[in-house]
Amino acid sequence: QVQLVESGGGLVQAGDSLRLSCAASGRSLSSRTMGWFRQAPGKEREFVAVISWSGGRANYADSVKDRFTISRDNAKNPMYLQMNSLKPEDTAVYYCAAGPPYGYSLYASSYAYWGQGTQVTVSS
Repeated sequence: QVQLVESGGGLVQAGDSLRLSCAASGRSLSSRTMGWFRQAPGKEREFVAVISWSGGRANYADSVKDRFTISRDNAKNPMYLQMNSLKPEDTAVYYCAAGPPYGYSLYASSYAYWGQGTQVTVSS
């Protein structure tokens, strides 16, 4: 079994930065695609960013491209999301998720393991 725990969320002002971390316990995730998703109040969960198992490939939602950076360190097993130039519309609960081994997907349905989420609130 895999357990994921997000950290690093909080309340910030527009233009500030935050770094989210995703820690894992249980099985190694080094062979799995990892992703970040978010859900704002009253909205469906949406894709934010994905990184391949090797870390060599990444994709971002258009809304966060050039502001967010996803990274991973397979030696330490965590995953990160560096969020810069935050906007009020980035306010949401952010979830990390572990996807298919040696696969690659931007779709939440492909991800088997999810964390509990961490709240990010950006004030204007």
